[in-house]
Amino acid sequence: KKLMRVLPQIAKNVAPVLIQGESGTGKEVFAHQIHVNSNRANGPYIKINCANLPSELVESTLFGHVKGAFTGAISDRKGAFDAAEAGTLLLDEITEIELNVQAKLLRVLQENEFYRVGSQKPIKANVRIVATSNRNIAEAISEKLFREDLYYRLNVFPIEIPPLRHRKTDIPLLVNYFAEMYTKRYGLEAKEIGRAHV
Repeated sequence: KKLMRVLPQIAKNVAPVLIQGESGTGKEVFAHQIHVNSNRANGPYIKINCANLPSELVESTLFGHVKGAFTGAISDRKGAFDAAEAGTLLLDEITEIELNVQAKLLRVLQENEFYRVGSQKPIKANVRIVATSNRNIAEAISEKLFREDLYYRLNVFPIEIPPLRHRKTDIPLLVNYFAEMYTKRYGLEAKEIGRAHV
């Protein structure tokens, strides 16, 4: 409820948002709610899972590249910042990005422009960044795995989503939601959940 109360204020702003919480707490769901409640709701919503990208492709995936920038770059290619123009870019598990790419992300946040890999021509970026992490960012900073200046740039609206074990009153809502969803999906009779089971 607290998160939903602050959602309108966060959504209507254009500043970056950093959402932290354990895996499975709903960080991505909340990020999507920020987008759909924002002035950019009619724009694209692009999701990049930084943890699943091979390290050599992260920069190209985010910023694009020009022909001949590296082996296999047989033509110009746009990246996620191009795709998210006038919309929102979700950088899921941002702490998995290497430090050199973090520096380039910081530049985008500071200057609102980026460079394609292999190009010296700046491109203006009109993108709102929402980032998520399931890591302890303070530890990542102390271990020199995450840039402190990037953290402060992203952490304009710090959001912490607590795990379900710390918000047990949500469990009956979730139980009823999933019971209703699956009874409809499989054509079963409506189920009533007894309090003893919740």
